[in-house]
Amino acid sequence: MKNRLKSNSANAKFRIVNIKEGMPTIEEARNLLKQEIASAKQAGAKAMKIIHGYGSTGKGGSIKDAIRKSLSLRKKEGKISGFIIGEKWTIFNDEARKALESAGELCGDSDLERCNEGITIVLL
Repeated sequence: MKNRLKSNSANAKFRIVNIKEGMPTIEEARNLLKQEIASAKQAGAKAMKIIHGYGSTGKGGSIKDAIRKSLSLRKKEGKISGFIIGEKWTIFNDEARKALESAGELCGDSDLERCNEGITIVLL
C-alpha cells in the first residue's frame, strides 16, 4: 500500500490523507482513517484533510459516506473535535470560520471555497 500522507513538512500541523488511493474497501478505508487520526494527533497536528472522493460514477460514494459516518462516531467518542464536509468548507459557514481561527494552517487549503464533495476537513 502506498503512502497516502501528504504534508508540507515533517512537523506540519495540517495533514492531507488520500483515503481513496488504491481503491480500498470500506473496511480498509475506515481502518486507515482511524490509524491516520491517531498518527496525526500523536504528531501534534491540529487538522487533517481527508480525500475520499465523491462517487463520480453515479453509483459510488460509498467510501465518502462510510468515512463521514465513521467521523461522526469518532466525534462522539471524543477522538476528534469535529469535522466539516467539503460542501460546507467555505468562509460563509460558521463551523469553517471557527476552524480557520483555531487552526490557521487551514487558511491556505486549496479546497477552501470550492464546495468539493470529495473531501472532509477533520479537526483534531
